[in-house]
Amino acid sequence: MFKDKLIVVGITGSIAAYKAVELVSNLRKKGADVHCVMTDSAQEFLTPLTLRTLSQNPVITAMFAEPKRWNVEHVGLAEAADLVMVVPASANIIGKVCHGIADDFLTTMIMATKAPVLFAPAMNVQMYLNPIVQKNIAVLKEQGYHFVGPGSGNLACGTEGQGRLIELSVILARAEELLVKEKPLLGKKVLVTAGPTREFLDPVRFLTNRSSGRMGYAVAKQAYLLGADVVLISGPTEIQPFPGVQCIRIETAQEMYEAVLAQWEDCQVIIKAAAVADYRPQSRNPEKMKKQSGDLQLVLSRNPDILAELGKKKKSQILVGFAAETENVLASAAEKAMRKNLDFIVANDVTREGAGFALDTNIVSFVFPNGEIRELEIMSKDDVAKAILKEVIKKLQMRSDGDG
Repeated sequence: MFKDKLIVVGITGSIAAYKAVELVSNLRKKGADVHCVMTDSAQEFLTPLTLRTLSQNPVITAMFAEPKRWNVEHVGLAEAADLVMVVPASANIIGKVCHGIADDFLTTMIMATKAPVLFAPAMNVQMYLNPIVQKNIAVLKEQGYHFVGPGSGNLACGTEGQGRLIELSVILARAEELLVKEKPLLGKKVLVTAGPTREFLDPVRFLTNRSSGRMGYAVAKQAYLLGADVVLISGPTEIQPFPGVQCIRIETAQEMYEAVLAQWEDCQVIIKAAAVADYRPQSRNPEKMKKQSGDLQLVLSRNPDILAELGKKKKSQILVGFAAETENVLASAAEKAMRKNLDFIVANDVTREGAGFALDTNIVSFVFPNGEIRELEIMSKDDVAKAILKEVIKKLQMRSDGDG
């Protein structure tokens, strides 16, 4: 989302200014062209040299300094920016922008840009709660400016409360959201499942699979960025959902079945990316099973087939399944798409290099009930998620037009 985007990071006078270093570093790693603007007060907390080294661009520190690249700096920077981020944003900068005061480079550039402007406030709790500051923030929001945070906790001044800079992951997530201009899923509810399930033998042991949940989490994130109201039902993973995505945590296949059935009816799109166990132990020991001599035999019972159940129940919803296979991939996926009444299925051979579990990439094919097959090249799971949602949006549009 940040690749090749011109991002202006404005840094103002706050002890949290040091966190701009990590922000700039993260943006550069994500492929953004980062330009930093520092107020005089910010330079009391942080040196321009640090930001110049990380951004690999000149740092603007004064309104009338000789520009290093005239076509980019001054008003040109305001025109070229895809996004302006003020991190941290002091009460002073918020007040000045609110009242149209443009007495330094940062405020002048904010007044001149048509790009989205995102403020991440950081200040003393009483300053943040001051009615004047709150009014300034409310007025700026009404004028179309964006805010993220602040968070709560221990503050540099020794007090505790609201006013600390929100986590950078949340700031970056909000920035990604603002960079997506079109929101074709706005007003749509999308249900996504992700991760493995655990089928318990006893309080200690369980049967599971190698799913990391990355593919489902990527789909949930991209759906949210496209404007959807996203509910993510997730088995056990180490991944945090994208900020704004509602996440329901489950462990067993039965729990996922119940959670999905409680949510699916008012959804327009259901994407079942979870690797749900087909079987569970017939009985679950209340205590840890002790080691005994000889072999142990397990009797397994069939878990409910969530996707097949949704296929029977669906009305006008778009229903997408996943098929992780090791042989006869396309044939198995086509049979499953027909049998389970799916709009299409995302199939992959998990034995192929670049397409297995716990990777950042995937190699998939879209298999449709009519026999059509569309093979995708190896790509990141975020890009696979975008491709899935592009197909979903096309089908939603067809149904809206009365053609599907």
